Amino acid sequence: MTRLLHPSLPDRPGGVPVTTPIYQTSTYELPRTPEAAEIASAVAPTGYYTRYGSPNAAEAEAMLAELDGAERALLLGSGMAAVSAALLSNVRAGTRVVAQTNHYTAALTLLRDVLPTFGVDVALVPQEALPDAAPGADVVYAETPSNPAMVLTDLAAVRAAAPSALLIVDNTFATPYNTRPLELGADLVAQSATKYLNGHSDVTAGVLTGSAELVGRAWETARVLGPVCHPFEAWLLARGLRTFPLRMARHNDNAQRVAEALSAHPRVTAVHYPGLPSHPQHDLARRQMTGFGGMLSFTVATPEEAQHVLRSTVLAGNAVSLGGTETLITHPASLIFSHGGTSDTVDASLLRLSVGLEEPEDIVEDLLRALDT
Repeated sequence: MTRLLHPSLPDRPGGVPVTTPIYQTSTYELPRTPEAAEIASAVAPTGYYTRYGSPNAAEAEAMLAELDGAERALLLGSGMAAVSAALLSNVRAGTRVVAQTNHYTAALTLLRDVLPTFGVDVALVPQEALPDAAPGADVVYAETPSNPAMVLTDLAAVRAAAPSALLIVDNTFATPYNTRPLELGADLVAQSATKYLNGHSDVTAGVLTGSAELVGRAWETARVLGPVCHPFEAWLLARGLRTFPLRMARHNDNAQRVAEALSAHPRVTAVHYPGLPSHPQHDLARRQMTGFGGMLSFTVATPEEAQHVLRSTVLAGNAVSLGGTETLITHPASLIFSHGGTSDTVDASLLRLSVGLEEPEDIVEDLLRALDT
């Protein structure tokens, strides 16, 4: 048994691997010197214990920090882990948080139901009213574009209205390819790396970017709560990031073409996409975004017609999540009930579309066929 556990292996001469290996280990043997204590006390050490960090996570974090123009990034096990770490590391009893009423459902649950149990004062306001409500807040939490109505938050206006508040922004839909919140005054950016950053629907991960101080504080919270992004998932994310700009350019182009085709269809009553001149915040989108993303939503005449379109698409699959290579369609009103939503949360005639990387003509044909049958 001892020999099985401690095999004698020869040196392996050769070159250095071009791709970082997967460090599939839970722990690391430490030097028998005072350096071991230094390793253990570091923020996100790469060779101590995988709950604290790993070489694969560090590689992805370096790439993600570069994308956002941040001092540091923290890789976590999901987008909600990133949102939770960002908020929980910066609030305590008596903290005043101002956030939008339009947010990802789990983020709303955290804001509406969880934080108040800790004595945090949370005010939820209409998204367009966030700049007016922000003065006096300790923390402002924004999401732009919001899910699923594609409403934008004017980040520069929020920053100007509350210069001393900690501004946290969920940038999952836009991605740093299209919006860079840190350059618009945000302090921390949270994203679900499950989506466009990875881009292949095979990873669950989240990321926080910002100053080294704020990211270090969030790491201390995550170290306690334990939302680990394991080495294999971190490796897959780093691999996906290598094609991120190429994919996002295609997502942007495809979504624009799909939005234009849908807006011309007589059975579509509205298309919600910041890249359309008909979007009420198109001018803001042009100022705040360099591209308009791969997400859109559209409404039809009745909830029954929305269900018909959902059942009739062939290329577009009915699945939650977004940002992968494939086009996905969902009926948010049907899904939100199971997560604490109410009947007036989302228009029951609205469908959300994550436009994939297929040929745009094929995506349009699939949707128009579903609308016309």
